Amino acid sequence: MVALSFVALVGTAILTCLFMAWVLGANSNSPPFAPAIGANAISTMQAAFVIGLLAAAGALLQGGSISETVGADLIDGVAITPLAATAGLLTAAGYMAVGIYTRYPIPAAFATTGAMIGVGLSLGGDPATATYQRLGTFWILVPFMSGGLAYATATILRRDDVPETVGVPLLAGIVGAIVANIRLGVIPDPVADQGTLARFVSRQFGGGPMLAGGVDLGTVLVTTAAGVLAFYWVRKRVRASVQEGIRSFLLVLGGIVAFSSGGSQVGLATGPLENLFRVELELPGITLLALGATGILAGAWMAAPRLLQATSREYAQLGVRRSIAALVPGFVIAQLAIALGIPISLNNIILSGVIGGGLAAGSAGVSKEKIGFTVTFWLLTLGSSVVVGYGLYQLLAAVIGG
Repeated sequence: MVALSFVALVGTAILTCLFMAWVLGANSNSPPFAPAIGANAISTMQAAFVIGLLAAAGALLQGGSISETVGADLIDGVAITPLAATAGLLTAAGYMAVGIYTRYPIPAAFATTGAMIGVGLSLGGDPATATYQRLGTFWILVPFMSGGLAYATATILRRDDVPETVGVPLLAGIVGAIVANIRLGVIPDPVADQGTLARFVSRQFGGGPMLAGGVDLGTVLVTTAAGVLAFYWVRKRVRASVQEGIRSFLLVLGGIVAFSSGGSQVGLATGPLENLFRVELELPGITLLALGATGILAGAWMAAPRLLQATSREYAQLGVRRSIAALVPGFVIAQLAIALGIPISLNNIILSGVIGGGLAAGSAGVSKEKIGFTVTFWLLTLGSSVVVGYGLYQLLAAVIGG
């Protein structure tokens, strides 16, 4: 009977994880390709198909760090049980479902973080104060980082003395250099869990002498080469046709952001099951990430087209240049969050980028009332999800047994 009860709990937890991943795939991966759809660079159905594949790939290759944070670092002194994981995931998924149907701006990272803190406290754990300080600092800095990067990007694209055959390729070169240094689980590294393409290629040729900051010369050369190649490719297309060149860059940028979105979002669904899969079931981490990637893929293919059509109309009004200014920070900050293992909501970053790009044009493009309402709702989501997660676990434990 005990074994049967455990199997039922595990099955319920897995189904809840899949549902949460499905919601994330449906709701959190639309912004990357919405600008490209608005610019008629790709159709809605094609975008949904590509988003699913790229987000699932990002989940598999980059999702481990945030998954570990959500599953092990938000509470001290206790391990998350299958029942607690189910309660936390049901709470977070419930918030996301309400957000989808009511169109309220509910951030997945806040809902999941709050829910897992709530169930952890309900288990008798202690607050992980150091983790909360690290997350809070990063979350506070996100609007300034995203808005600032978007403002700088939009300013470059709008300058009359910087021709588009230089400004757009320059941004592409920067993105290409960063792509060469994103961490991927498929690349081995002797000193880190995830390696980078630049370090891997550098090691094949001996690496070279070490420079300041502990970076070898080979990594710097590979990074530079990646940036130059990206610059040359986009410059060639922009010189042939400015509009087509910009659309091509927007399409590639959307793909990179969708990949980053999968890596930064999957941990919100898989994190609560880290202890179950890694400790109790003794399964490799890739198994749990594959579960989350499957849910994200299904959500993107089944539900993303409707949201893509709605968001693409909004981005079409912004224009391709301002859309690029919003997506570049989304990519940079998502990768920074993945490297630090910090759960984030990509929609929040994109919104800050839209505001920053609008300021470069002389207007934020979003009312102060809407900004205030959004921030207030984010804080309410974080606080109330702690309470709901705590109470739901207590209820389930009373009905089912902890």
